[in-house]
Amino acid sequence: MSAAAASLGEEIWQPKGNPWIIAIAVSLGAFMEVLDTSIANVALPHIAGNLGASNDESTWVLTSYLVSNAIVLPISGWLVGWLGRKWFFLTCIVFFTASSFLCGIAPNLGLLLLFRVLQGAFGGGLQPMAQAILGDTFPPEKRGLAFALYGVTAICAPAIGPTLGGWITDNYSWRWVFYINVPVGALAFLLVYQLVEDPPYLARVKQRLSGFDFIGFSLLTVGVGALQIALDKGQEDDWFGSDFITTLVVLAAMSLISLVLWEWFHKEPIVDMRLFKNFNFAASSLMFLMLGMALFSSTVLMPQLLQTLMGYTAQKAGMVLSAGALVVLVVLPMVGKLTTRFQARYLIAFGWITLAVSMYISSKQIDLLMSFRSATLLRVWQYIPVAFLFVPLTLAGYVGLSAEKTNAAAGLMNFMRNIGQSVGTSAVTTLIARRSQYHQTVLAGYTASARFHDATTALAMRLRTAGLSVHAAQQQALARMYALVQSQAAVLSYVEVYWLLAMASTIMFASSFLLKRNEPGKHENVSVH
Repeated sequence: MSAAAASLGEEIWQPKGNPWIIAIAVSLGAFMEVLDTSIANVALPHIAGNLGASNDESTWVLTSYLVSNAIVLPISGWLVGWLGRKWFFLTCIVFFTASSFLCGIAPNLGLLLLFRVLQGAFGGGLQPMAQAILGDTFPPEKRGLAFALYGVTAICAPAIGPTLGGWITDNYSWRWVFYINVPVGALAFLLVYQLVEDPPYLARVKQRLSGFDFIGFSLLTVGVGALQIALDKGQEDDWFGSDFITTLVVLAAMSLISLVLWEWFHKEPIVDMRLFKNFNFAASSLMFLMLGMALFSSTVLMPQLLQTLMGYTAQKAGMVLSAGALVVLVVLPMVGKLTTRFQARYLIAFGWITLAVSMYISSKQIDLLMSFRSATLLRVWQYIPVAFLFVPLTLAGYVGLSAEKTNAAAGLMNFMRNIGQSVGTSAVTTLIARRSQYHQTVLAGYTASARFHDATTALAMRLRTAGLSVHAAQQQALARMYALVQSQAAVLSYVEVYWLLAMASTIMFASSFLLKRNEPGKHENVSVH
């Protein structure tokens, strides 16, 4: 309840169960869902081979999940008002778990995609509801610690997913990537059913709820669906060189603009756009978008570099990512405690400037001779700042919001982060491909130099010494030198992407000081009890 309500003599609501056990229960469900955004990535070749599909067709296993997931996130606040938060959360757990099992037994690609759509749709409610339940379960002065626990799900799960998925696929079957959700989902259901309660203000929200906004939902579905597919398939289809991608982008832009206008003036919007009138919420949402881009971009960059240019296996590259996630597990509780002593905006500023420095250092140290230890340390250095951003950004986003708005706010903040992940992944993939082509063209200009000719001749002579014929040695020397040019061009493109991430993080650092202050360690003027 708000402070105004409290001043009128209403009793401040608190759950009956132990708040930390409740936090573990709801975070378990959210962790399971976030893990599924990345765990299936490394299993795609196995899925394609087992179900008789092409590699291109198998990527829809990821796209279908992301599209349905993104559509549900922003409307989760309305769904809570309709079903009640506890029952909405339980419904999501049950059907997410059931659809995970169905994904595991799917006999063909068509049914697998159908079950992935269901899995993504019901999984979409788990993240924001876990966040909102934590906000209601803990008083403001302890909320930072609770959000630190939730941060483990959102930050560590994407890094652990590829490693875990690779290990399961290599040692068992790709179907177990989905089966492992079943026991976890069953445990989460039992804990949530026993422990979670709805606070009194949700009853007031339900009483005010009117009919379903079909126009808003249709615009959201078309806009977000078209945007996600365009982002996922854009680089593969040459972006605006493809009529399909161009049509999707135009459709997404028209639908999303219409959605904003429609929901802004609608009495009972399915997506509460008026939340963006709150400066802190709008700024935090923008920063969550940038955080999603930085977090997922760097998660894509490092394993792609290690696997495509340095010959790492998927599991070994995953170990580099997991090291960063393990360190964040230690740092997050520390950040939670810091939120009780320092204003959120100062922690956010520290997180952004540290991330900027780490990305800049990465742009200077990335090369083809980088050791496993160096790559692991770089990844840890890139990942630690995220802990200083996720928890304080969540706290800052709630400043100035009434209790009734927190469910919708949680859904929209998670939506912005997920869209940032999609945009970041697409941007990184496109930049690497385009800038690699550019640098390859530039480096090719040096192949006519005497130094290049001497190096090629020397390599051909060594190959002849190894037993190859004159012609074979010359051809293989040229092929190896060309591969070297390609590799160097790719590395230069990675350097540029890290540099761009450093610049974007610096801009966010400067913007952090515009956020309104919160009162760490005290009951603020807004409470979500």
